[in-house]
Amino acid sequence: MLRIAVPNKGSLAETAAEMLAEAGYIGRRDSKTLHVIDTQNDVEFFFLRPRDIATYVASGALDVGITGRDLLRDVPQQAREVQALGFAHSTFRFAAPAGKYSSIEDLAGARVASAYPGLVDVFLREHGVEATLVPLDGAVESAVQLGVADAIADVVETGTTLRQAGLEIFGPVIIESEAVLISRPGDAEGTDKLLRRLRGVIVARRYALLDYDLPVEFVEKAVAIAPGRESPTISPLQDQNWVAVRIMTPRKGINKVMDDLYELGARALIVTAIDAARL
Repeated sequence: MLRIAVPNKGSLAETAAEMLAEAGYIGRRDSKTLHVIDTQNDVEFFFLRPRDIATYVASGALDVGITGRDLLRDVPQQAREVQALGFAHSTFRFAAPAGKYSSIEDLAGARVASAYPGLVDVFLREHGVEATLVPLDGAVESAVQLGVADAIADVVETGTTLRQAGLEIFGPVIIESEAVLISRPGDAEGTDKLLRRLRGVIVARRYALLDYDLPVEFVEKAVAIAPGRESPTISPLQDQNWVAVRIMTPRKGINKVMDDLYELGARALIVTAIDAARL
């Protein structure tokens, strides 16, 4: 039975649960439940703190898990990242009082506060910078103002919170993070099936089916506008001058594609969501 670690709370939890449900797995009904056995799919779910998941999987106590890439890289004993899952995106940067530092080399000998000291320490060492890490558990932007640190390393979205604290971003990106599926050393039985299902959900979320009717004479131009995942399915209609076309196409920008096809002469354009897929 495949043992899977799932975030029990926080920004990762809800979307991870939705993704597993879309992949056909049984979830928990009560948010306080910490263990669920899905006998139909031969898996066991353990709902854990997101920060602890990488440790459990790296140790081999659990087979696979869903966590953030940042949390994976923050632990010394690392599991393997096997699939980016496409949600919970974040960017980690350095920040300090405006004008104090301009490059990562300026942090030599400085105190750097972060909720991800392991991740930041490795990054600094890779760049040959010796600094003192100050571990904090959130709200690190206050560390400089309170005199605990000279700079911080934290998640940056719009930068508004940093500016309000009198800080500015400098230096390179530390990491681009998102939710990932991680695995213990050596693939456990059932991992391949889980991976196929999750990839199917990713495809279903990114693509849709587009059907439309089109005069035969415009088929080549329509294919140039929207070639589909492989190639279009083209079927004859009762009117021999028209065909029905079906393609699998990215959701992003689909309305522009529909506009272009309509201007070309396509009619009865219909978009259908994909519930599951295997490519």
